[in-house]
Amino acid sequence: MDDRFQRLREARQAKGFETAAAAADAFGWNRNTYASNENGNAPFSYRRAKEYASAFGVRPEWLYDATGPMRPAAEAGLVRVIGRVGANPDGVVLFATGQEAGDLAPIPPGGTDKAVALRVVGHSMRGVADDGALIYFEDQRTPPTPDMLGHVVVVGTDADEVLVKRLLRGSRPGLWDLESVAGPTRHDARIRWAAHITAIIPPYQARRIVRSA
Repeated sequence: MDDRFQRLREARQAKGFETAAAAADAFGWNRNTYASNENGNAPFSYRRAKEYASAFGVRPEWLYDATGPMRPAAEAGLVRVIGRVGANPDGVVLFATGQEAGDLAPIPPGGTDKAVALRVVGHSMRGVADDGALIYFEDQRTPPTPDMLGHVVVVGTDADEVLVKRLLRGSRPGLWDLESVAGPTRHDARIRWAAHITAIIPPYQARRIVRSA
């Protein structure tokens, strides 16, 4: 029997998700579909394997048919640039879900091997993170904590967006206001996870340190 589903469970557990439901909620997947993929009742395609592999930080070839090592080979001290975040002048979010870039960047001071980076596109965060800057955070996918209130953090919404916003309390528990550096505030948003920003690298320096895939 194909043991693809067992590798999927191993990848999920290695990422730190105790249950299949927790992983599905964090990444916006249908719980039943993901559970069926992980328990072997519904074999998944290579296209879906690429999506799961990207989320869990493993190689899709390993996940799909056990080819090669579990994790991408990377030099010590480097972490992934997982995608791009930003907005156009009209405030429309670009690349909100993050587009897998495959680029690598050095671990920032105080960061760990769980750190990842987003590349800023556009001028919606001018003065905080300019166009071309790198924003680092620890990719732990945990719920917001009280010490994040009032700070600019990275959040994952229930619409599978990855945004950089100032986190404020919403109108009732479980809802949050997401304040933009420039542009309108999004009120009463539902978010799955939030992470402190650990470093912001200005555009000039970012161009020098990123290693393209």
